[in-house]
Amino acid sequence: MNEFQEKILKICNESTKNTFMETIGIEYVDVGENFLTAKMPVSPTVHQPDGVLHGGVTAALAESVGSVAAHVFLNGQDVMIRGTQITANHISSIKEGVVFATASAIHMGRTTQLWDIKVSDGDGKLISSCRLSTIALQKK
Repeated sequence: MNEFQEKILKICNESTKNTFMETIGIEYVDVGENFLTAKMPVSPTVHQPDGVLHGGVTAALAESVGSVAAHVFLNGQDVMIRGTQITANHISSIKEGVVFATASAIHMGRTTQLWDIKVSDGDGKLISSCRLSTIALQKK
């Protein structure tokens, strides 16, 4: 990993301080030319009553990595990113370990973006496939 990538990941991780993302343990771990990856631990704190990863937490992970990716790939423009729609298809379940969410751009417009987010376990098994629409709003 080069110095620029390390700088981007540091900024991404600093942005989660004192937020829901920090509470559920999201950490940004990889960034490339057209993707951003975060990881999150799976433990009882993010389980549904049946003892597996809660689908809502999975959606929150996907929206978090997609929204941060939108900000990163808009080249640091002074904008606010907001999710406008998210869909999540839960393919498999996981009880413990770590999940990774990788956001890849499908469309990068000036104001709207569309992201494909794959959530997988540590072995690369697909847990959820998500799609996120975001909008970039000028700060007031």
